[in-house]
Amino acid sequence: MTFLVRRSVPLLLASLLLLPVAAPVAAAVSTDPAVIAAESAALTYGNAERTSRGLIALRLDPRVLAVAHARAEAMAQADELSHMQADGGTAAGLLSAASISWYGVGEIIALNFEPTLASSAGSAISQWMNSSPHRAILLSTDYNYVAFGLAVSASGKRYWAGVFIKGPDRTGASARLYTPVKQILSATRTRVKFRWTGSDVRLQVLTSGLRYFEIQRRRAGGAWVAYAATTATSLTTSWARRHTYEFRVRGVDRAGNRGSWRTVTVRL
Repeated sequence: MTFLVRRSVPLLLASLLLLPVAAPVAAAVSTDPAVIAAESAALTYGNAERTSRGLIALRLDPRVLAVAHARAEAMAQADELSHMQADGGTAAGLLSAASISWYGVGEIIALNFEPTLASSAGSAISQWMNSSPHRAILLSTDYNYVAFGLAVSASGKRYWAGVFIKGPDRTGASARLYTPVKQILSATRTRVKFRWTGSDVRLQVLTSGLRYFEIQRRRAGGAWVAYAATTATSLTTSWARRHTYEFRVRGVDRAGNRGSWRTVTVRL
C-alpha cells in the first residue's frame, strides 16, 4: 500500500529560509548497502524526470546527502512525517549547522510501505511527481545540488527526505585528452604533440566556467613534473627515445574546482 506525501505549498520554501537554526541531529550517511542503493536510485529516478523534460540533472553533494539522511532518520525515529523535527531542526538549519553555503533550499518528504527499499525509491519519486507542489521542487530550475535520504521506522514505514540547494559550484571541470601524434626526429629524439579539450560541467544554475588546465608529465616510474597552468589546448615537445612516458591533464574552473586527471601513456 502506498501513501501520498503530505501536501505542502510554495510558501514552504520561503518559510524554511526564515526558521531559526536549531540544534541539529548528527548528520551521517548510511552504511547499509540497501539504503545506499535506494538513495542512489532515487537520485537516478529524480534526474530522469528532469532530463526527460530538457532540464539539467542535479548533482549529488555528499554533504547534503548527510543532511537528507539525518532528516529521514529524524522522521523515522519520531515516526512522523514533518518538515520540523522535535528539537526544532529543519533542513535549512542542518545545512547551515554543517557549514554548507546555500542561497536557496527546498525539501520534499514522503513515506510509503513498499515491500523493498529499492521499490520504495521509485514510489517516493512517483508520489512527488503526482503532487503539484512537490513536483515543482523536483523539476525546479532554481537548484543545482540535491540528495535523497531514506530511513525506516520501527513500524516499517519508509521515510524519505529530498533536500535541494542552490549553492556555489563545487563540481570539477572536465577534460578530454586525445591520442598523441609522434614524429621521429633522430635516433635519440621523438617529437610528441598532445591535444586536449575541456569544459566546466554544466549545472542548472551557477556554473563557474572553465578557467585553465593543469598539465603534468613523467617518465614511467618517476615523479610527476608540472608545466605552468595554461589555457592552451595543445603542447608539442620532444622526448628521448626508448622510454615510456605518461602525460596527464585536468580542468580547473573559476571557483577553483579541479576535475579528474586524464592520462595517456606514450612509448617511444
